[in-house]
Amino acid sequence: MDLGECTKIHDLALRADYEIASKERDLFFELDAMDHLESFIAECDRRTELAKKRLAETQEEISAEVAAKAEKVHELNEDIGKLLAKAEQLGAEGNVDESQKILMEVEKVRAKKKEAEEEYRNSMPASSFQQQKLRVCEVCSAYLGLHDNDRRLADHFGGKLHLGFIQIREKLDQLRKTVAEKQEKRNQDRLRRREEREREERTGQRSGSRNRDRRRSRSRERRRRRSRSISREKRKSRSKSRERERHRRHRSRSGSHSRGHRRGSRDRTSKHK
Repeated sequence: MDLGECTKIHDLALRADYEIASKERDLFFELDAMDHLESFIAECDRRTELAKKRLAETQEEISAEVAAKAEKVHELNEDIGKLLAKAEQLGAEGNVDESQKILMEVEKVRAKKKEAEEEYRNSMPASSFQQQKLRVCEVCSAYLGLHDNDRRLADHFGGKLHLGFIQIREKLDQLRKTVAEKQEKRNQDRLRRREEREREERTGQRSGSRNRDRRRSRSRERRRRRSRSISREKRKSRSKSRERERHRRHRSRSGSHSRGHRRGSRDRTSKHK
């Protein structure tokens, strides 16, 4: 696809730095990558639906039975194209034996395709059969013909556009799984931190309640001590008052006795004279 030049910096050293840093802490760039790839897939799926709609409007309408037979031919064409692309890749890698095995499987699929085409041909008029029946590739939104030859099928299924969209879709599935796992882990961490805060708050409230109880207890104890101290002071004050009263009374009696004694002495002195 002609997307223009990539604006990102492609540097293996930076990639290695990121991979090392992402092991120490979660940078969550997977979410950005997932959004970026989802935009590609959404646009591809949009083109696919538009192409299907266009084909439905332009191609001759056929019965459900004939459509099912045509779909079977398309599916066998897809299998042949994928196998041929895989055989070519193995041959390019030097794995000739495996490539030959794949080509043998291609021959078996070709035989099945020939039978399916025969059934499809017999189910409709010859003039309609000669018309090119198209379908839309669900992976890359390209058009595929019912009568495409092997070379055309191999070029499509082994082409960069089709393989690129396969890689994008596989990577997107992987990123979605990774992001879901990280979001679940983040939610669990957030829930654990909230539970820890609530536990600390409850512990603080219990501690605060105990502190208040201790303060109340100390306050009551101080009031009791103050009350006892006041009671002692009052008792001491009453005791002192009683002591002063007794002392005053004693002095009063002593004074009266002394005055009586002096008066008696004066009387005796007068009589003597």
